[in-house]
Amino acid sequence: MSNRGIIVFIVIGSAIIVGIIGVSLIKEYPVPGNLTGMKKFSSIDEIRTYLKEQESTHQPYYTSDYLQIAGGVMRIPGPSAPVSKAEIGLPSVSQATEYSTTNIQVAGVDEADFVKNDGKYIYIISGSTLVIADAYPAEMAKIVSKTTIKGQPVELFVKEDKLVIFSTLQDEVLVKPAKSAVPVPYWHQVTRVYIYSISDRSNPILLNNITVSGTYYDARMIDNYVYLITSESVTWYLDEPAIPEVRIADGRVIHPDVYYFDIPEPFYVYHAISSIDIARDGNIKAETFLLGQTTTLYVSVDNLYMAYRKTAPIYRLIEGAPVPQTLGEKEVQDQDRTIIYKFGISNGEINYLGMGDVPGHLLNQFSMDEFNQNLRIATSVEGWTPTRSFQFNNVYVLDESMNTIGGLENIAPNESIYATRFIGDRLYLVTFKRIDPFFFIDLSNTKNPSILGKLMIPGFSDYLHPYDQNHIIGIGKETEENQWGGVSIAGLNIALFDVSDVNDPKLIDKVEIGESGTDSEALNDHKAFLLDKNKNILVIPVRDVKNTVLSAEKYPSYTQKIWQGAYVFAVSPDTGFTLKGTITHTSDAESYYYWGSPDAVRRSLYMDDVLYTISSQEIVMSNMNNLSERINEINLPYEWPSGIYPPIVK
Repeated sequence: MSNRGIIVFIVIGSAIIVGIIGVSLIKEYPVPGNLTGMKKFSSIDEIRTYLKEQESTHQPYYTSDYLQIAGGVMRIPGPSAPVSKAEIGLPSVSQATEYSTTNIQVAGVDEADFVKNDGKYIYIISGSTLVIADAYPAEMAKIVSKTTIKGQPVELFVKEDKLVIFSTLQDEVLVKPAKSAVPVPYWHQVTRVYIYSISDRSNPILLNNITVSGTYYDARMIDNYVYLITSESVTWYLDEPAIPEVRIADGRVIHPDVYYFDIPEPFYVYHAISSIDIARDGNIKAETFLLGQTTTLYVSVDNLYMAYRKTAPIYRLIEGAPVPQTLGEKEVQDQDRTIIYKFGISNGEINYLGMGDVPGHLLNQFSMDEFNQNLRIATSVEGWTPTRSFQFNNVYVLDESMNTIGGLENIAPNESIYATRFIGDRLYLVTFKRIDPFFFIDLSNTKNPSILGKLMIPGFSDYLHPYDQNHIIGIGKETEENQWGGVSIAGLNIALFDVSDVNDPKLIDKVEIGESGTDSEALNDHKAFLLDKNKNILVIPVRDVKNTVLSAEKYPSYTQKIWQGAYVFAVSPDTGFTLKGTITHTSDAESYYYWGSPDAVRRSLYMDDVLYTISSQEIVMSNMNNLSERINEINLPYEWPSGIYPPIVK
């Protein structure tokens, strides 16, 4: 049997409580502190006292996971669906009738990215410069303005005639410790929010800038409200803890209230949630929460969820648990856990609503999904005892009050989750290690879940995307057995699945690209993925690795040549994938450049029948009906980092 991926299809009823099957491994989870109530510090002295007490008494086995901002899978069909100018009330002067938008997780919740478009203009961050290009019609495309942004701009939003851009930078702050006679300066990371009027795209006008303590974490936009998340580790200066602040361009300084939960942490992080009303040129509200290190952010139209991972030893007695989770005698084992905080967001208001926790850890933001007021969560559990290790996966349903009301445990033992995809009352779950069936599990009968079908598929998917309600596209890696009996990762794998018959899901078609090392930004960032069913177009950025034999002796030697660009497919359930062509921004089709090439295609979008591919150094416009026809190109003001030289191209 080949070593392949495993896809688990799980149906979660939209109006049911999902029953727990098998024997739950979680018998006891002792978390010291207050898991239900949120408290507010009344003064800096209280913050100082609390942190010092926790430093001396917290249990050292608690650890937090690293900060993770990742892509994954999508929640709703057609996130790249065409938008007409009538839908958003834009002027009709020389503007595309249809155009693609950022690939998002939740309808109505925009996600920040380094490039946006509105059907006529493309807005892009190029190094430290905000570039606005008049891109439609493509034949006349040109840059109309360049604006230097202080710091390192990372992502942006565009809303009609307003543009919001986020930049990270080091900033000096003065603090007055109790033991110091004079203010003491210190430098820390901040996020600066610039709000521009772009009614005249050739002359953006700065309306406001807001500086928020902490490093940029992520942002969402709902209607006219931008929700910004920043994170900052607690820093001490002469026995004084730094306190988050918000500074407005007009000189106002705001110190948001600091809230906390009485849960010991090995170290603490301030997480600031700020809401910015761009219709009012930056009216801001902010709250700060002293938590562990956040790993996952999920935002629906009404709620914002922040989750983080904790690991603790659990003393438990397992009886009758299925192999390989059987632990037998009472043992101490390490068990990770995910704690989730829920905040209501409405018209810029931020209100804490509740807290929940579940076994295991999350893969990324798409491991969470809100449906009919319930939060669904997919987790992987990993741990060990003095004699063995264990690994399996779970799905849980939390109600509006963040109470766990049901779940399915022990999915795919000895496997870990690679991708998740919620669509209505279904969850598509990809795991991988060594075995290869893909399961469809029906949970509509909460007392008797059953496997309805399975399919053997090669490789695994890191990202899943709906083609329609009955078909799913997966993009990941091909795998193959190696000479040592293990698994080797091969090239890129794009697959189309038919899930219309729950008893008999099918693999319709599969495309393999390149050899080991071949990769795509779409595996890690869903914003790099472009699919439009009506246009019959699928665009994937690809770094295609090819091994070239240098010597054919007894022990041959190889070198690698790298192709950077985009693969463009037509895709349908009837014909599968049909390669329409490829686009590269490289002067030579093959080079020796591997990572971070400025000519690597990172994003794609379309306006009417023109495909725009975007790399760090240029925007290339191609005829979607004849990709070999390059209509135009725009050179971006990309600069090579100091001390790094352009690669030799052969």
